[in-house]
Amino acid sequence: MVKAAQLFVGTRKEAVARLMVVPGHGRVYINGVPVELYGNEIAREKILTPLRLDDKFVKTHDFKIKVEGGGIIGQADACAMAIARALAAHSEGLKSKILQFNRYLLAGDPRRTEPKKPNRRSARRFKQKSYR
Repeated sequence: MVKAAQLFVGTRKEAVARLMVVPGHGRVYINGVPVELYGNEIAREKILTPLRLDDKFVKTHDFKIKVEGGGIIGQADACAMAIARALAAHSEGLKSKILQFNRYLLAGDPRRTEPKKPNRRSARRFKQKSYR
């Protein structure tokens, strides 16, 4: 069960989202801004995806998220992961439903950017040579 003002963390690439679930009326705030005003439409849909799996819990709690790092979509995925972890802590049946829907909402995505190598322009790109 989710206790009052419990903290959940979600990550994606360089983005880290910290979620606090408090009793309320089903509002979602990201960095103090309502989710309706945050980012673009795709980011909002990613954030609200886990909330559509359980209406009863959502209508009785507010979700306050602080997110930093990464880009808009990475932040949206981090927020979705934090919300999914909160819902999974609330109900074991809901946890299996989330895992069946999208495993990465709870487990995370292990992909990271490949580091740049010495004497190259990027991770894989070499300097071009001409032998004429």
